[in-house]
Amino acid sequence: MQKIALIVGSSGIAGSNLATELLANGWQVHGLARGAQDDAGGLRPVAADLLDPASLQAALASVTPTNVFITAWLRQQSEADNIRVNGAMVRNVLGALALKKSVRHVALVTGLKHYLGPFEAYASTGTSPQTPLREEQPRLPVENFYYAQEDEVFAAAARDGFSWTVHRPHTLIGKAVGNAMNMGTTLAVYASICKETGRPFQWPGSQAQWQGLSDVTDARQLARQLVWAADSEAAHDTAFNIVNGDVFRWQWLWGRLAQWFGVEAAGFDGTMRPLELEMSRHHALWRQMAARHGLLEADLGRLSSAWHTDLDLGRPIEVMTDMGRSRKLGFTGYQSTEASFYDLFAQLRADRLIP
Repeated sequence: MQKIALIVGSSGIAGSNLATELLANGWQVHGLARGAQDDAGGLRPVAADLLDPASLQAALASVTPTNVFITAWLRQQSEADNIRVNGAMVRNVLGALALKKSVRHVALVTGLKHYLGPFEAYASTGTSPQTPLREEQPRLPVENFYYAQEDEVFAAAARDGFSWTVHRPHTLIGKAVGNAMNMGTTLAVYASICKETGRPFQWPGSQAQWQGLSDVTDARQLARQLVWAADSEAAHDTAFNIVNGDVFRWQWLWGRLAQWFGVEAAGFDGTMRPLELEMSRHHALWRQMAARHGLLEADLGRLSSAWHTDLDLGRPIEVMTDMGRSRKLGFTGYQSTEASFYDLFAQLRADRLIP
């Protein structure tokens, strides 16, 4: 039977890389997004509003997926609104597909805020989580839209009889424009501004993050695990962490990122220097840089998600992730973190998004 994928959020970091991986493995791939388009060479775009059930019913009328991959979310002003909106998105998509009886498996991508708490209480819920973070750690006693999304998947699975997996990456590294959580591109833009102005590439975060162990998730590594789990019956009805498979300290990696751009690295100096404030001063400069260097995106806000980078780099604890559960079941993917950043920077430069 042909494997037919529906990627919810196909234009984001996770979704676009997943589309590339699925197409390379011979899947038929439909990409659902408000402004869906074929960016992966073979993706079948499906444009719909995830918060409009009628729009979804019409857009998906001729789509009969065997597998649904949910990689989308919408940032709201509060966690209560995050729960309402993002839970509804999952419910609406799975509801629109329920009568087709074609779905055999649903994969949901969430993240480490499952363990660290929502944006409003990020890594400050009163007790520090035990690291490395492991999938068997219980939910926190706080509202969290990831839990709401999971519960929608679990309810639909019980109703419609499909299997599920949940995938929890750490910070995703990969290309996307207009993405709300995009550390790699944010740091590339920041380094480019430092080079343009002759300033050092100053570490913006906390001492704990600068000195502590960390890991990240290349979007290609996440895509490989998603495809593996879809094809592995032993993985079904299970939640998995997913990271590159190596660990690092930012005080080691920071200088290497600076070297790639040819700028001076400056480490933690006792003061946190949030990038959201720093980047807010450079919108006009970026427009000038875009015009001078022939860049394709002059809106700094569509490239940089400094608020989220500040959350990650400003955490008061070190964060690393155990991936033993999927390793034991046969997932052997590995990705060098240094190469994750270098590959992204090279792609951004080739695509004329940074000078």
